[in-house]
Amino acid sequence: MKVRILESARQDLREGYRFYEQQQRGIGDYFLDMLSAEIDSLALYGGIHGMRLGHHRLLSGRFPFAVYYRIERGEVVVRAVLDCRRNPTWIRKRLR
Repeated sequence: MKVRILESARQDLREGYRFYEQQQRGIGDYFLDMLSAEIDSLALYGGIHGMRLGHHRLLSGRFPFAVYYRIERGEVVVRAVLDCRRNPTWIRKRLR
């Protein structure tokens, strides 16, 4: 399956990168590498993850982030990559 990442999700990744890079130099790159690999895995495993708030949700194995996506016309569409530590109300609003 093809994986398409919306601009909103790309912005989420940039924000996550900046946050981790401020913590310690190089961690931002590690963050992007890990999340990119997990997003790439959706080409094979897209659709197997549980549904939350109308989206499939892939939880990152290394960082407290979740990838929210939908299957649309045989394509995985990544809509958001959100920090799970955020307020659940904020996450619900963000996914609308």
